[in-house]
Amino acid sequence: MTAVPEAAAVRETTTPAPGRPARPPRRWAAPPRPVWEEKPSRAGLAGKGLVLLLACLGILFPLWIVIVTSLSTRKTIDEAGGLVMIPKDLTFVAYQELLSGGQVTRAALVSIGITLVGTLFSMAVSVLCAYGLSRSGSLGHRWILMVLLATMFFSAGLIPTYLLVQSLGLTDSYLALILPSAISVFNILVLRGFFMGISQELIDSARIDGAGDLRILWQIVLPLSRAVVAVITLFYAVGYWSAWFNASLYLNDQDMLPLQNVMIQLVQKQEAPVGLGQAIKTGELSGLAVQMAVMVMALLPVAVLSPFVQRHFKKGMLTGAVKG
Repeated sequence: MTAVPEAAAVRETTTPAPGRPARPPRRWAAPPRPVWEEKPSRAGLAGKGLVLLLACLGILFPLWIVIVTSLSTRKTIDEAGGLVMIPKDLTFVAYQELLSGGQVTRAALVSIGITLVGTLFSMAVSVLCAYGLSRSGSLGHRWILMVLLATMFFSAGLIPTYLLVQSLGLTDSYLALILPSAISVFNILVLRGFFMGISQELIDSARIDGAGDLRILWQIVLPLSRAVVAVITLFYAVGYWSAWFNASLYLNDQDMLPLQNVMIQLVQKQEAPVGLGQAIKTGELSGLAVQMAVMVMALLPVAVLSPFVQRHFKKGMLTGAVKG
């Protein structure tokens, strides 16, 4: 006799009621497991590893070329015929010239100032707006929420926005780089969803102890929302640091341009920054090395800050977007 494995089937034995025929025993099969719960095969693991490896190479290889080219001499770049893949005779001359003063240094300081001030202003307005909209008893919160949602689908357009900025006298002003793009409705909705997930009993107990709304927001809500606040802060900071379109519209003074606009001028070879033009003409520097060095300077802050905020992405974005 062949023994049936115990895990293959389970027989149900029941005592029939008087006057009813006995039911035959039934076999209960275990429900199939979802595909994502199955243990991956060796071929599947190898395929996933290969895909991840190719994705990493696709991201890191261009960055490697940019960094190596920015550190290469003019002779190495001429021998390679352009972009350099294999490092040889590395030098920091391009970075030294860029950071020694002039338009690039001034543009970097402008970008840093715009990013710090703009991020602080945007976070203050977004947090206050999101907290007010998350409280169901706040005055007119439903109508304000409807108006904010409408702006995600309908906008005035570029020309009315430019005319508004011009009529307010913000042209050739750094405020023109902050105010037109200071608020993101999507970020407000993410913050609102996270704030709505905070226990109402906790807020009510603080209110009974005499705490006002600002104190509740500062001492209770924000400490419990560090993940989503960190993520939204990164979003705003990256947006301000990478912005170039508003500067190209509202700024006419070359000395006021941020780093991204100077980088565009270099890449398009419109003009060399002040202090570098003569060095490039005399052959001391390669124009391509200068372009790559400015790109590295523009990417460096985002690359440095992103790993510190990466651990907050899952909790901050997913939880804040689902709740509420």
